[in-house]
Amino acid sequence: MADYTIIADVSAYIVRLLREKMCPEPIPSPNHIEISSPTAQDVDYLVGLYLYEIKQETQIARPLMVRQGRTQTAKAPNPYSLYYMVFINASSQMGLKAPDVQKIVGRIAQIADDNSSVFPRQLQPWLNEEEPAIVLSQARMALEEKVRVWQAINKPYEISLFYKAAPVFLSSSAVAEPPRVTQASIAVDLMERGS
Repeated sequence: MADYTIIADVSAYIVRLLREKMCPEPIPSPNHIEISSPTAQDVDYLVGLYLYEIKQETQIARPLMVRQGRTQTAKAPNPYSLYYMVFINASSQMGLKAPDVQKIVGRIAQIADDNSSVFPRQLQPWLNEEEPAIVLSQARMALEEKVRVWQAINKPYEISLFYKAAPVFLSSSAVAEPPRVTQASIAVDLMERGS
């Protein structure tokens, strides 16, 4: 089961993927792609990845407890959906023009479409069991909903891409030890042999 760092690992994976596929064209340097908020001041990057919502998924069926090791049980992992906004940093010193922004947005969409899933074991190699792939898909949102995300951070709407990464299973740290055997009784039944 994926550890609590899985959320940060998914974000780092997306940024690493964008850096590998977008540099040196249309982004000159991997340092120009960051995990950031559009509200961050005094930063000079071109593309930002902003995690704006984490939502527990209640409609995915799961057991109450799962076996952990040979003798322990733990609460089953909770499935989450991570919601991201990929945006162009308008305050960057790079002086992007509208056609440049459109090229960058197009390349981001292409990369996300071509690399739409990752297995948790690729992010956390120590996992013992294979978990379902985390799928990156465009979040189904109307323009008004996208504008509301920008309004929530007190910024005017800018062209941006919205993605959902799910399911992300987050393990529980509550482990139950089995009860210890404190008393044992052994009964022996001796049968008489018939003559």
